Amino acid sequence: MITFLADHNIEGHAALLWSALVTEGWLELLPLHLITFTDANLPFTSTDRDVWRFAQASQFVLLTGNRNMQGDDSLEETIREENQPTSLPVVTISNVYRMMERTYREQCAARLVEICLYLDDYRGAGRLFIP
Repeated sequence: MITFLADHNIEGHAALLWSALVTEGWLELLPLHLITFTDANLPFTSTDRDVWRFAQASQFVLLTGNRNMQGDDSLEETIREENQPTSLPVVTISNVYRMMERTYREQCAARLVEICLYLDDYRGAGRLFIP
């Protein structure tokens, strides 16, 4: 099973993406699971670095919006400093505001499925943008 941890500020957008996976029947074919910070008992106040480390330790794929690169604990800085060849990628929705568009959601879902099918090939990639 591949578990995705939805960043707390995109939980609604992640739910829209998951609904596209359901509608298209992908969840019947692939063992995918979506969890939230609350599900994982992860505080909303966690730094990006803490969230990335938690996701890696738990073997969760972190699903985010396009976070900034500012600060020592930013997600981008964390990936640059701590990413290893075995690290799971961070999947970033390029434009979360477009998740309201059905076509965009479907494109994101298709790209997410592709990533899941070849997840081991993406280890160490750092960040992957969808669609």
